[in-house]
Amino acid sequence: MKLSTDRIITTHVGSLPRPERLAEILIERENGDPVDATEFRREAEAAIRWVVQKQLASGIDVGNDGEEPRIGFQTYVPQRMSGFGGVSERKMLTDMVRFPKYAAMFTERTWSDDRKRPKVWNAPMAQSKVRYEDDLTDIRFEMELFAESLRSAAGSFLETFVTAAPPGIISTTMLRDEANPDYPTDREYILDLATEMKKEYDYIAAQGHILQLDAPDLAMERQFMFQNRPLSEFLERIALHIEALNIAIADIPSEQVRLHVCYGNWDGPHIDDVELEPLLPILYEAKVGALSLSCANPRHAHDHKYLRKNPPPDSMALMPGLIDVTTNYLEHPEWVADRICEFVDVIGDRERVIASTDCGFGTFATYTFVAEDVVWAKLQMLSEGARIATERLWGKKPN
Repeated sequence: MKLSTDRIITTHVGSLPRPERLAEILIERENGDPVDATEFRREAEAAIRWVVQKQLASGIDVGNDGEEPRIGFQTYVPQRMSGFGGVSERKMLTDMVRFPKYAAMFTERTWSDDRKRPKVWNAPMAQSKVRYEDDLTDIRFEMELFAESLRSAAGSFLETFVTAAPPGIISTTMLRDEANPDYPTDREYILDLATEMKKEYDYIAAQGHILQLDAPDLAMERQFMFQNRPLSEFLERIALHIEALNIAIADIPSEQVRLHVCYGNWDGPHIDDVELEPLLPILYEAKVGALSLSCANPRHAHDHKYLRKNPPPDSMALMPGLIDVTTNYLEHPEWVADRICEFVDVIGDRERVIASTDCGFGTFATYTFVAEDVVWAKLQMLSEGARIATERLWGKKPN
């Protein structure tokens, strides 16, 4: 994993805007409707080429394929694994319960047309033993298109990353059917997910990419599955998620893996978000080379205080979120630079700070809060802030 050895480098969390037609195809595919394979490939290929070039033009150093061929950051899994069916009836997040007028606004603005709505809260459940397809068709397809886009791009990234869903977020989104005879408890389900998803993780790493595991469950599930339950129960559960994650990446060098943790990227009150402080000791048990945290939004702008009290181990880089992905305000590059320098001071090492975003800009097809043209401007602000911070921290302009 590249670090900020002679300048502050930039990246983002993963998902980027999808063209409208590709989003429609992804929803049709998720619904089991007939999809023209040639059209899907053409649209996905064009979308990846587009986001690769847009990232490069925005000054992003460590880029990806934008998750363009996926319906969602974790709900793509049932398309690659057997054993799922029915509907997972997840609890409604507490923001929607406590603020019903916000819930109505959110629904009307985000998914007023049910035909264009992916299965976010009504994903399938694990009804039998889960198994990842042996030929890895979808991830091979995605990596092939990404490789082609990188070869044809005008410019190149310093490094590339590819996202994947870890066992924890899969288990809390695609719930275990309590009547599933193969998994009497969630623990057995989660550990089996680790064994099966390992196939995808190992393949991504073998292609030379940094593997990013997207684990909002390690914070966000306090608002979902563990609402109105003791904090101790939530902490015990996420410790299990870290245990499973470590099993799944056991054969990948820790410096080739980064872990993203967040509270969910909706623009709501986030009033019941768990504080970062009790999570840190558990997160630091992950055998990863970098930890991505959302720090730009107003509810978590104070989290640097917890990191100062309990900084990451020397073996772990920090990817602080410096761009809010739920608002169209453009962060000023001077403010971005201020925050970068603050996090460098917090952990006492400029090389282990990589400038990033709070979360993805398009975690599900058709799910966006930031206008597409503003997305690229936000990434430019991140890059400009990194250049200013480099001048301050190294006393020179970056090359």
